Amino acid sequence: MNTPGTNKPNSATEILEVNECWELLRGVSVGRLAVWVDDHPDIFPVNYKVDHGSLVFRTGEGTKLHAALSDTPVAIEADGVNPDTGVAWSVVAKGRASAVKLTQDVLDTIGLLLFPWEAGQKDQFIRITPNSVTGRRFKVTPPATWWTPLDNAPTASAE
Repeated sequence: MNTPGTNKPNSATEILEVNECWELLRGVSVGRLAVWVDDHPDIFPVNYKVDHGSLVFRTGEGTKLHAALSDTPVAIEADGVNPDTGVAWSVVAKGRASAVKLTQDVLDTIGLLLFPWEAGQKDQFIRITPNSVTGRRFKVTPPATWWTPLDNAPTASAE
């Protein structure tokens, strides 16, 4: 069994401690929100902020909002890579999403200065309260170690 902060056997993947996962989540502002829509999973990019052990994002009416607020749990994933060292990380937070409704909570959330990249009316603040936060860190493998001669082989045209 792997314990946080240790490497998996025969792997350079480091399992991150929960507090380190939160630190990494605070260091970026874009992630991917995974939700269940009708009979299939879907993923949406979101701008988020960490707020007291939760993640908050803004959205407008539509599929993302309705799927996030359904009875099905959601996940949000963020990642990054240090171009100088070639070390990458990935963090996934899983839990329930809820609309921020109380006036004081809305005012506090506005104070997060959460600005979506995409234009449009994004007046709904959604808070994800995770029951699980996991992460890993690993060295990015140079292409020469996984590239094969078949990668450049000619392929049939789409016609």
